[in-house]
Amino acid sequence: MSPTASTMQPRAIILAAGKGTRLRPLTDHTPKPLVHVAGFPIIAYGLGLLREHGIEDVVINLHHLADQVRDALGDGSRYGLRIRYSVESTLLESGGGIRQAATVFEQPSDAPLVVLNADVVSDVPLREVVAFHTERDALATFVLRDDPRKHDYGVFGIEPDGRIRRFLGRGAPPGLPEFMFGSIQVLSPTLLERMPAGAFGSMRGLYPVLFDEGARLFGYVYDGAWHTADTAEDLAATDAAVRARGLPSYMKAKP
Repeated sequence: MSPTASTMQPRAIILAAGKGTRLRPLTDHTPKPLVHVAGFPIIAYGLGLLREHGIEDVVINLHHLADQVRDALGDGSRYGLRIRYSVESTLLESGGGIRQAATVFEQPSDAPLVVLNADVVSDVPLREVVAFHTERDALATFVLRDDPRKHDYGVFGIEPDGRIRRFLGRGAPPGLPEFMFGSIQVLSPTLLERMPAGAFGSMRGLYPVLFDEGARLFGYVYDGAWHTADTAEDLAATDAAVRARGLPSYMKAKP
């Protein structure tokens, strides 16, 4: 019997190609994924989280100072992972970048694809998110969180079962519980077919189209530790928070 999406091991893509312009001048000579938080490159937190939840096959998309990231992470063996790279000679944005990165895996798979940004530190229970996604036969599942800045980033309104009914101002009228995207998502491999192949294209442009078509888009609400490093202020706050709280359990042993 051939394996199904529910039994096959998920794989992961880490989005790390951006130039980190809001962290300049720090990122002029250091790629954003290698900027340190509490003594570790920030991307190491994403790698540790994946390993903690049994996701070992990872592709990282790169552009800005790509060689530095490859030299630092290597093949991933010291992180307990298999890391490959998708290098973009010109930035493809999230949609084009995800589609190109997916071609780097050794063989196609029907398993869910976990996609996370390289600049997030969290304790998101990825196994639970993947199970939530699979049980609902979702095309895409977004990790959502309540955040005082949510209206600055765009909000998702969800029903009790997690189905997204209001998306960035579209769909159902205001009144549903609203949350912000936490930069981690789980995708059905069939979604790759809707992304631009070898071309610039943003998921922020594609998702409203899918939403209007009635695609099965869901939100998994997470209220645990979550930090990002969009700006210098964010980076400083993330570093301080991690040091005050202590390293996540998946980072106790330095790779």
